[in-house]
Amino acid sequence: MEDLTTPVRKQHFFDVSHLQRYLARKSVVSNNDTLIVRQYSCGQSNPTFLIQTPSESYVLRKKPPGMLLPGAHKVDREYRVQKALFSAGFPVPQTFLHCTDATVIGTEFYLMAHVKGRIFRDVSLPGVSAAERSALYVAAVEVLARLHSLNLASLNLEGYGRGPGYCKRQVSTWTKQYMAAAHKDIPAMNELSDWLMGNLPASDNEVALVHGDFRVDNLIFHPTEARVIAVLDWELSTTGQPLADLAYFLMPHYWPRSLNVTSAMGSLKGIEGVPSAADLLSVYCRCRGISSALPELNFYLALSSFKLAAIAQGVYARHLLGNASAPNADEFDQCVEPLAEVALQLAQRSLPGPAEDRLFRQTARGQAVLQQEVAEYYSTHAHSPQRWHTPKVIEDLKAKAREAGLWNLFLPAVSGLSQLDYAHIAEETGRCVYAPEVLNCQAPDTGNMEVLHLFGSDEQKREWLEPLLRGEIRSCFCMTEPDVASSDATNMECTLHRDGDHYVIRGKKWWSSGAGNPQCKVAIVMCRSTSQDVSNRHGQHSMILVPMDTPGVNLVRPLTVFGEDDAIHGGHFEVHFENVRVPVSNIILGEGRGFEIAQGRLGPGRLHHCMRAVGLAERALELLCRRAATRRTFGKKLYEHEVVAHWIAECRLMIEQTRLLTLSTAHALDTQGSRAARKQIAMIKVAAGRMACKVVDHAIQVYGGAGVSGDFPLAQMYAYARTLRIADGPDEVHLSSLARLELRDQLRKARAKL
Repeated sequence: MEDLTTPVRKQHFFDVSHLQRYLARKSVVSNNDTLIVRQYSCGQSNPTFLIQTPSESYVLRKKPPGMLLPGAHKVDREYRVQKALFSAGFPVPQTFLHCTDATVIGTEFYLMAHVKGRIFRDVSLPGVSAAERSALYVAAVEVLARLHSLNLASLNLEGYGRGPGYCKRQVSTWTKQYMAAAHKDIPAMNELSDWLMGNLPASDNEVALVHGDFRVDNLIFHPTEARVIAVLDWELSTTGQPLADLAYFLMPHYWPRSLNVTSAMGSLKGIEGVPSAADLLSVYCRCRGISSALPELNFYLALSSFKLAAIAQGVYARHLLGNASAPNADEFDQCVEPLAEVALQLAQRSLPGPAEDRLFRQTARGQAVLQQEVAEYYSTHAHSPQRWHTPKVIEDLKAKAREAGLWNLFLPAVSGLSQLDYAHIAEETGRCVYAPEVLNCQAPDTGNMEVLHLFGSDEQKREWLEPLLRGEIRSCFCMTEPDVASSDATNMECTLHRDGDHYVIRGKKWWSSGAGNPQCKVAIVMCRSTSQDVSNRHGQHSMILVPMDTPGVNLVRPLTVFGEDDAIHGGHFEVHFENVRVPVSNIILGEGRGFEIAQGRLGPGRLHHCMRAVGLAERALELLCRRAATRRTFGKKLYEHEVVAHWIAECRLMIEQTRLLTLSTAHALDTQGSRAARKQIAMIKVAAGRMACKVVDHAIQVYGGAGVSGDFPLAQMYAYARTLRIADGPDEVHLSSLARLELRDQLRKARAKL
């Protein structure tokens, strides 16, 4: 913050020795302390100063000198509200004293703590990555929701404002302030004032503590984290309608690119990483637990622009009087009329509501462009080897994701996220077929990386895990076999035989996902060790690393899923291993440890698949509702037919049930580990596949013939959902395991009672 200060400006000069003696009497500083005073260059209302002693730093806010607008510059209110909020644990600087004696430094003032952190004077937040920019804006709107959720009585602020009728008072107050400061007639301001007074919200009874000037540049963020550690400038705070605060914060999202109030405060349109207004509205409503339907948002946005225009007029008036707080006060004359004109446009137009179903929704155009590019790539290269390569558009996205730190989020040791944290992310990526790959979180690489991280030797990690984590190579997992019933994994016939310093592998595998991608450089192969004890059914199998360019590794053919080859995921290949020789050092953990490794691998992997299935189902339900709301049969909309309405209700029930069950499993994995969470994992594996199949099937039925065509993603979604009921073990195997575990638990309960 120190680089935002200047020497004290002439019009705000005061006797520092008077201040030093006063603070010493109040035991804030010692008698021998020397004060260094500098003035903050920001702030257009109450002059603000950095006060430094040899050991401490403080911030002082005071009324400006000279003639002031009536009701403005109430530093006593700032002091009162900050003191109450700090006591409640809300992020504001601690206040130390309030002085009404004008003989000390010329005007009333208060002193507070100096909070060290990041202050962004430019709303576009330059100098941070797109991902961090998103996180900072979300953090800001979360702290605003927290403010509006505080109880006034517990803060002892019940009489702080006048409560109901806030909007009418605001229009009246800012009209008066504007008229008192105006130096010329601006018809748009007069028209806007009249429109606001004539279109007051029908209900204006909600009362919360409102900041009144909640902007990014009035926030101090943690030096390294996306977290608000202090909210500043409470001069305009009062009690009233909280949506006015929210709209004021969102204003720059709705401004045209040409509008700039100052060099650092302009439109947010086109700024990479800034969440949309709809997304921030959704975050705010979820944090407060309120309905996301905000039909009068236009009014609050128009009121916010009117208020800012009136403030700008007041700043310019102080410039003319010679007592402005900031050196750029002369700029504000030029933005009053443009702000009023933008407000009038906002008042008349229809605005998109909050994003109901997910955060950070990509625009419809963005989705169309990406999906069209991806679809066109695979259409163009339908009969070409290029089909198995990753399209450039996805590679470009991967580079951006890695730069933004959105990389390897599935692995707690790398990302710092818990399984529960990542479960929510997995749901979001389930909505788009290629989203996991963009974040380097795609199967089967995630499971293989988990195996190497948990069980691999240092050499194996250097050679294979590290390039996988960097996204430089891909991998596949070879377990299922074409000649045996692989739902019973002990049936496997692919053999592993030691021959000196090498192992020799012989056998067939299929459904080896990702093997067709040219970047697939290594396979983890599950084999039966011929040297192991045959009486131990689960101690005969081993996992071994096989480089794909090893002689004897043959990609026989790509398999299709309902006629589709899944080239986007590297396909699903039949792979033959014909006397493949690899070094003994390629064995993972040791011979006979295959099932032990598999259980550690499949727990988190199944969780990720299930949460992606929840995201897929949410997308399918969106498509279902969209179709049901726009198509008519037999004289009414599809959703008006009771059977379709019931499908919608049942889909929502199934999705919510599966989501909660899967999140509960994620928590169990975090707190108890994979082995203890086996029962929950079996439950979600069955529930998620069944749920996704049912939801997508209902959506296909509503779309009719279009639902099974390539014109919509539902057929592809169904193929994934139906496959999920077989992959990583069919439902029936999991149900049998679940039954055994349930009977075991019931028996333990019965014995405990006895």
